[in-house]
Amino acid sequence: MRLALVLPAAALLLAACSTAPQQAVQAAPPPPPSTTTTSSPSPEPQAQPVVVPTAPCTAPAIRACASLSLKLAWLMKDGVAEHGPVPITHGRPGHETPVGTFKVAWKDAEHTSSIYRTPMPHSVFFTAGGIAFHEGSLNEDSHGCVHLSPEAAKIFFDALPVQAGVQVMA
Repeated sequence: MRLALVLPAAALLLAACSTAPQQAVQAAPPPPPSTTTTSSPSPEPQAQPVVVPTAPCTAPAIRACASLSLKLAWLMKDGVAEHGPVPITHGRPGHETPVGTFKVAWKDAEHTSSIYRTPMPHSVFFTAGGIAFHEGSLNEDSHGCVHLSPEAAKIFFDALPVQAGVQVMA
């Protein structure tokens, strides 16, 4: 486009400065303006529905449900998830979390492991071997317990009375 404007201007300048008799110089018409095609804006990405896994526990009178394969836990009421799912970690190889149906045996809000000498805040023990839901790392597996975030551990602690049903699924 610049070339199309420069050439006629240069021709006029040369004609004006020339000592030769002047001839009419006809400037070439400017090229038509370039058109930019406007496409319709890209459609905004649509939000995809969040698929929340349903609690896999089926035993009657279960108050807490944990799925080791999904690494999720729920609080249940009348067979329906009342809270969750929440992320969990569980037992590492050699310290597997037992699978089955249990009852809450006892609770301790400020428990410290007698074996590992580590804090286990908001512990809800549900096996005779000392396996519990409690606050713990969600980045590494446990020595058999079900680790919950600090917020979820408090919620589970408050919601699970002694004798409440717990089901742990593979």
